Amino acid sequence: MSIDKKFLNLFTKVTEKAAIGASIYIGKKDKIAADKGAVDPMRRELNKINMNGTVVIGEGEMDKAPMLYIGEKLGTLNGPKFDIAVDPLEGTKFTANGQPNAFSVLVISKKGGLLSAPDVYMEKIVIGSNLPKDLMDIDYGVEKNINLLAKSKNKKISDINACVLKRSRHEHIIKEFEKLKVNINYITDGDIAGALSVIGNDPKNDIYYSTGGAPEGVIAAAALSCYGGQIQGRLVLNNEEKLRAKKLGIKDFNKKYNINDMVKGDVIFCATGVTSGDITEGVKDLGNEFEVNSFVLHKSQKIIKSIKNIYNK
Repeated sequence: MSIDKKFLNLFTKVTEKAAIGASIYIGKKDKIAADKGAVDPMRRELNKINMNGTVVIGEGEMDKAPMLYIGEKLGTLNGPKFDIAVDPLEGTKFTANGQPNAFSVLVISKKGGLLSAPDVYMEKIVIGSNLPKDLMDIDYGVEKNINLLAKSKNKKISDINACVLKRSRHEHIIKEFEKLKVNINYITDGDIAGALSVIGNDPKNDIYYSTGGAPEGVIAAAALSCYGGQIQGRLVLNNEEKLRAKKLGIKDFNKKYNINDMVKGDVIFCATGVTSGDITEGVKDLGNEFEVNSFVLHKSQKIIKSIKNIYNK
């Protein structure tokens, strides 16, 4: 069953209002205020929508106001049942420091359509569209995966661009890339933008290869599913995190999740820029009004588009 197309504009308004709320705190060195600035309008707008929504990916795993927490019910509680994944402000640090690539994002599916991933780390490999199915495997290791990718893309290994989150935990990946002479594009934060840098007509990267947040992995998977991209992820869990994962219904802690394990059926993806970046332009304060730019996807409708809107103050 597909999601009625009327919902796309309603959910786009949600991320637009959240982005405007966060934009007031750009460069003010206050991550918590910026996050709250996005959360409050996001919740307010979601509660206006005629739906019975449940947060399956949120900012906290229990009732932690002002966060949009896992299990929180949203909407009028009439209308269709939706699972919701939210990141009211992806890039709190970017917003606080006035740096690029902060945005507000949400994903909607029919009930049961999204993996309810715990807020833990996930190993991830992400590649774009028009490639052989299940091409990559975390257990192949870096060298084999890069060789397969280069061969499938008909590229020299030295022409492959790889995006990596700059963290000490990725030293083994970086060493392999350097040995293979792969071009490395580092990011400091912003796991979703990194994963989505492999899609589009002229993608910046051929592969994203990092361990980042599991919730961000599912949000990225929703966008990738609209493009025909690929992601494989595996949760990284300590003993305490295994208990939390169990509560969310995860039984196999070593499972490798492909795109169809993370996202089932129709999805809507909306991202609105707070600061300008790779996904979209940021909020512009025009004096009496705000200009906002969003990147939206609706899988069943084959919609992939950028939207610009103006809101009065």
